[in-house]
Amino acid sequence: MIWLTWRQLRGSAAMMAALLVILATVLALTGPDLASDYSAGIAACTQDDTCGRFYDRFFDEYDMPFMAVSLIVLLLPAVVGLFWGAPLITRELETGTHLLVWNQSITRGRWLAVKLGLTGLVAVAAACLCGLAATWWSDPLDKSAPGDLALMAPLVFGARGIAPMGYAAFAFVLGVTVGMLVRRTLPAMALTLAVFAAIQLAMPLLVRPHLMTPVTSTFELGKTNVDGFGINRDQGGRVEIRLNAAVPGHAGAWVLSSSLVDPSGRPVAGPEPAIGIVQVSTTSGPCAPSSAAVPGACSAEINRLGYRQKATYQPLERFWPFQWIETGIYALLTLGLTWLSFWWIRRRLS
Repeated sequence: MIWLTWRQLRGSAAMMAALLVILATVLALTGPDLASDYSAGIAACTQDDTCGRFYDRFFDEYDMPFMAVSLIVLLLPAVVGLFWGAPLITRELETGTHLLVWNQSITRGRWLAVKLGLTGLVAVAAACLCGLAATWWSDPLDKSAPGDLALMAPLVFGARGIAPMGYAAFAFVLGVTVGMLVRRTLPAMALTLAVFAAIQLAMPLLVRPHLMTPVTSTFELGKTNVDGFGINRDQGGRVEIRLNAAVPGHAGAWVLSSSLVDPSGRPVAGPEPAIGIVQVSTTSGPCAPSSAAVPGACSAEINRLGYRQKATYQPLERFWPFQWIETGIYALLTLGLTWLSFWWIRRRLS
């Protein structure tokens, strides 16, 4: 069975290995220079307190490779589920070879165990290597990324660490299970993709924010959490503040919600969720147009009046606990689908 399974798998496994070797080679060649540029930039910007501008320039220079590497890691589990999982059973059913294989001395259970074990192990190993290589290479970029692409952000979290292992194992067994139920390759592939995509969307939106109780705090307004100040003349000349997805002192945190609150702690309404309108004089004082030349004068005045950013977030320190918890959730889902596959092939599939 091991020999037969390997003969069926070796073509796609060789293609997967070749692609991983190419990716690893590119990352190994560019990674040291990336880390060196980051270290040199940090050493220079620390002296004149311009690291904020350095982060922006550095990330903008490498944003396309950053997104490309993350996308490859995110797509790998889906590819495994589509092209390795879904056809595993349907290929035998459509060609009729199951009538021969399942009537030999090897039982259906043993046949499925070897298929799942060997193919699944290769899939998980490929996802693990891909995820860890991307984590190593992108470390300088993760440290300088904007808030919506920080390490804990949904688009990045799933492409780092050990989480891709859990995704790949689940996608593979999901494809196998759907193939048993549907019994046709193309419909099984389409349904596998739809279900996997739905679960991958539901996890960061509905489950991951609650894996640990989020932290809620208030912060003074400054360069870290404010994108800009402006005078809204339609609102009587009051100051309009646009917040961003970041919190001071917690770089890389995943901000779940952020709003401007007044001195009593009540949310300040604005034309958009990320914008608040502050009741402060714009005809005289620090927020008047004539005071615009004084850097930070208006923000200091607004902070003095008691306006704050209220944010609910998951700090960066929870990255690895979240990785282990989420991987464990996908492992449990994989075990459940595996049990269903063995039960179905013995009792319902003929």
